[in-house]
Amino acid sequence: MGEQPSPHSPVTYDRCAHVEGPFYHGTKSALGAGAELVPGYGSNFQRSRVSNNIYFTTLVDTAAWGAELATALAGSGDRGHIYVVEPTGPFEDDPNVTNKRFPGNPTQSYRTSHPLRVVAELASWQGHPPEVLKGMLDHLTQLREKGLDVIED
Repeated sequence: MGEQPSPHSPVTYDRCAHVEGPFYHGTKSALGAGAELVPGYGSNFQRSRVSNNIYFTTLVDTAAWGAELATALAGSGDRGHIYVVEPTGPFEDDPNVTNKRFPGNPTQSYRTSHPLRVVAELASWQGHPPEVLKGMLDHLTQLREKGLDVIED
């Protein structure tokens, strides 16, 4: 008999030290090593919303979604950037995907209200095929039209 996957053990501000990097952040912004990403700026995903958190992941593919969606939603033809980052404080599971869109946290997405320090830019990463990106953007548009593009921040 096959083993059942272990249930998700929530990552909380009090219980996050066991999560190992490297950590990645995908964005439209060009940054240098040593820069800090801080909350309090406009969300890449909802106009007129100030984000109280900075989001990051341990998966390059998840960071690629962040970079690609941020640039596409900004109307930029750029590819975006993925940075290796270092959390400067505690963090928790991203409630926008953990157990909301996906059981557990398969995207290994986290958020923090503390700065993330940029260590380096990831020079080579694989983006999603244009038709897959378009499908995700269309889905986000549908959610927005239904008033379901809610971000728990």
